[in-house]
Amino acid sequence: MRPPLEGLTVVALEQAVAAPFATRQLADLGARVIKIERPGAGDFARGYDHTVHGQSSYFVWLNRSKESVELDIKADRALLDALVDRADVVVQNLAPGAVERLGLDAKTLRAARPQLVHCSISGYGLTGPYRSKKAYDLLVQCETGLVASTGSPDAPAKAGISIADIAAGMYAYSGILTALYNRERTGQGASLHVAMIDALGEWMSQPTYFSRYGGESPRRTGVRHPSIAPYGPHRTSGGTVFLGVQNDREWTVLCHKVLRQPQLAARFPSNDDRVAHVDEITAIIEETFASLTAEQAGELLEQAGIANAQLRTPAEFAQHPQLAARRRWQPVDTPGGAIDALLPPVTGWDPVLGAVPALGEHTAAIRDEFGLRGDQSALQE
Repeated sequence: MRPPLEGLTVVALEQAVAAPFATRQLADLGARVIKIERPGAGDFARGYDHTVHGQSSYFVWLNRSKESVELDIKADRALLDALVDRADVVVQNLAPGAVERLGLDAKTLRAARPQLVHCSISGYGLTGPYRSKKAYDLLVQCETGLVASTGSPDAPAKAGISIADIAAGMYAYSGILTALYNRERTGQGASLHVAMIDALGEWMSQPTYFSRYGGESPRRTGVRHPSIAPYGPHRTSGGTVFLGVQNDREWTVLCHKVLRQPQLAARFPSNDDRVAHVDEITAIIEETFASLTAEQAGELLEQAGIANAQLRTPAEFAQHPQLAARRRWQPVDTPGGAIDALLPPVTGWDPVLGAVPALGEHTAAIRDEFGLRGDQSALQE
């Protein structure tokens, strides 16, 4: 099946995580993504670590199927302008104000080509007192209340992944797809902007509502749910099992079929009652599980139709039997050797799983394509 975005060209003035995450989704759908990188250094995410065949785990995750061009965006404007002139989409997450100074902002580029879809990602938006403030993932987690809402009662904690970057990248991706759909109907492109504080702020809406209108500070409850019970870890004779009860019906089933104490259903009839007495309920559940292993407790919950899970490490996730059974890992080439990559979450067509590029791997070919092979200014510091 023809990839749905085949024939579209994306020029990516990108770095780190947020914009590369968005453009990799476009590449998975068949778009040609031309990634502009600093001569000699490249996207600084290349240097975050060297754990994947000598390369960065971040970079190999975010940059498959792209073409890497080393280009000095200040000095080598002939090639850059030629690329932008052919682009359907331009995506950028450079430092605040950089594209305006370079004449690569949406207003300037779309004045000449109104059909262009231009998407910028920033930390805090184009206006307001934080508009020029640097924004990295952890810092946006702090500003949106995520860190204050995560962790134990004694200590806050950040999320274990680049969640602010991922949120911004996903909204950029969905916004670009929406703009391309609208262009098919109207012939007009779009000037899009995604602020990390807005993207993660949307995901923080529920705890924000709970705190603002409930009149209390965020509840940090470790791996328990702060406002649903029982929902979280429970000890067994060998290991821990996680379970989740979402409603009163499931609570009644748990009391009758797992705990064998039907009177508890009437004693704690609502979720508010269960949250208020979560320590007592946890003790009752763990007493039932005291003679069982985590696997046996999980099987008992499964038979009763109660949602449950094992606590897995990322390495164990890579060996997850459900992913193996569904063939969700597929090989992708990198400069250091092949790796296993997860297929995109949305199914319905075969994704493009091209190689992760070496720095500048496609520079010469693209210069030839655009008739600019003799111009070597992009290779100068």
